Amino acid sequence: MKIAIIIVRTLLGMLFVFGSLAYFFSWIPQPELTGDLKTFNDGLNASGYLMPLIKFTELVCGIAFIAGRFVPLAVIIIFPIVINIVSVHIFLAPEGLPIALFLLLTSLFLAYSNRDHYKSLLVG
Repeated sequence: MKIAIIIVRTLLGMLFVFGSLAYFFSWIPQPELTGDLKTFNDGLNASGYLMPLIKFTELVCGIAFIAGRFVPLAVIIIFPIVINIVSVHIFLAPEGLPIALFLLLTSLFLAYSNRDHYKSLLVG
């Protein structure tokens, strides 16, 4: 189980680190968006701060996953972003759904593997 956790944690971390660095350094050209996805993306970019904040959060959490430090905290911080990614791909861009589901499943796996750390948060 420990090896599976390390593999999943590292893969998820590398995906977030690569995605955020590709955003900041424009490594991958942005595909032409259309329809509601374009409207949604334009709204995120129009705010001026939201996309850089999201990508910075992904970078920090990705580094935490790769390093194996603060993983329970990183899972909690990244989870709303993962939910949004899945929602966007369900409602606006279904072609990206497999990767979004991979993010969701790996995040849930890491949350489950760190469930002992969350017990004090869930006490009523």
